[in-house]
Amino acid sequence: MAEVYYVGVDVGTASVRAALVTRAGLLQSTAEEPISIWEPQADHYVQSSAEIWEKCCSVRVTQHVERSQVRGIGFDATCSLVVLDQSFQPVPVSQDGDRQRNVVMWMDHRAEEQAACITNAGHRVLNRVGGVMSPEMQPPKLLWLKENLKERCWNKAAHFFDLPDFLSWKATGSLTRSLCTLVCKWTYCPPEGWDASFWTSIGLEDLLENNSSKIGSVTCPPGSPLGDGLTREAAADLGLDPGTAVGASLIDAHAGGLGVIGADVKGFLLPCEDQPITTRMAMICGTSTCHMAISEQALFVPGVWGPCLSAMVPGMWLNEGGQSATGRLIDHVVKGHAAYAQLQERARQSLPFTGGNIYSYLNSHLSSMVNDGSAVDLLGSSLHVWPDFHGNRSPLADPTLKGMVREHYSKHQLIRLHIIYLKIVYSHNLLGTLHILDAMREAGHDIRTLFLCGGLSKNALFVQIHANATGLPVVLPDQMEAVLIGAAVLGHRRPETECALHDLLNDILGKVVQPDRELQSFYERKYKVFLKLFAHQREYQAIMNQR
Repeated sequence: MAEVYYVGVDVGTASVRAALVTRAGLLQSTAEEPISIWEPQADHYVQSSAEIWEKCCSVRVTQHVERSQVRGIGFDATCSLVVLDQSFQPVPVSQDGDRQRNVVMWMDHRAEEQAACITNAGHRVLNRVGGVMSPEMQPPKLLWLKENLKERCWNKAAHFFDLPDFLSWKATGSLTRSLCTLVCKWTYCPPEGWDASFWTSIGLEDLLENNSSKIGSVTCPPGSPLGDGLTREAAADLGLDPGTAVGASLIDAHAGGLGVIGADVKGFLLPCEDQPITTRMAMICGTSTCHMAISEQALFVPGVWGPCLSAMVPGMWLNEGGQSATGRLIDHVVKGHAAYAQLQERARQSLPFTGGNIYSYLNSHLSSMVNDGSAVDLLGSSLHVWPDFHGNRSPLADPTLKGMVREHYSKHQLIRLHIIYLKIVYSHNLLGTLHILDAMREAGHDIRTLFLCGGLSKNALFVQIHANATGLPVVLPDQMEAVLIGAAVLGHRRPETECALHDLLNDILGKVVQPDRELQSFYERKYKVFLKLFAHQREYQAIMNQR
């Protein structure tokens, strides 16, 4: 019998990727296309939904199989806000009025003031987002558009989509929204639905008109079949057959969590073996990092988003912690350093050993800097960093926090770059993870093993120090493109199969990285300093706010 395939399409921050996946969950081929990001002013980041869909159609992975062999397609994307008019044409979201730039990106922080006002109002929906409304969620962004672009945008807008739902609408014509997007980023709460008193209290009661048609009146769990599958127009654009199954979409991080959290760990003597899936935390490590923990009962974690029902795994509650800048912070710190040109030249010279990749070179050279075989972690022990250069998403939920660096001066610029890379990129992002873990455990989560995926999970040093800092084993899946596989699985779930999403994801375990227990005391001390950096920043703010 001929093999059947599923296509997963992942719209990340800066690119669209696609994968062809077998029924068994094995990756056959991948492709990638870049997408544009515009920054019309500070903290405003926008994209074009038309360009994104165009790249979804051009990033082909099915050229070498028959169309009839492709049984389903699934989409995931960043939780960005797409604005369309009554005719489903783009509406501008910036002062410059460019209609094609109609997407407010997830990392856009223009609505910090609106988010603070919503938080201060203290509505009960905040219980589902850790008690604090983030500027990365959709209500404050919607409020900003109404307050600042009423004529140019708000009055013309007829449809507000989360980007994953926009993609499934383009594919099927269905306006049904995924519970993943609405519950996690819009304050929707099943089974009750929208809380009308919330939208009224923040001045957005017009979104409730016509049965909330502008923001979604019909919902379904991720992976549920949408409409009659691909429309003729979408099928022609994508190079697939009309009627090909399309599953309700996921946010990109949630697709990664879905793709990694079900790995088969039998025989590896891990603390999560023969334990419920609730003892696992999935970490999706890319431009930002998302920490996904699920539970059978609703758990409320201060400063952590959720609990969200059926947002990732149907019938289970999700808590989502996160760091707004990890991979993005790496590039900012390394490429903005005075020794970057020197680093590039060194990496080029080491081409046979590191492939010319600057991060491979940094990792390799850090290992050579260690004396007497001691751990790389110990380098630069006198350098301390608070890593929230783009605010703190979790567990402090404070977008106003800034990064801090405390170091002993070294006059050798390239050595300083190595140590800052190590501490900012690894140790202190990982101490941020430990901070989130502590908050989740205190609220009742029993997390025993970490499951990593995303671009940074391919960096061996990042993974090892993650294990060392948290004291937990780290599992890497056999299929490294967990986000793409999670997206493809959305197209696999069909009514006749009657199977749950996580039953399709018993992926083969690829590798286990154990923590170095001898470093426990070192990280306990580093964590104490880490927390003091936050206390000091608050102290400095209080002094400067005195009149």
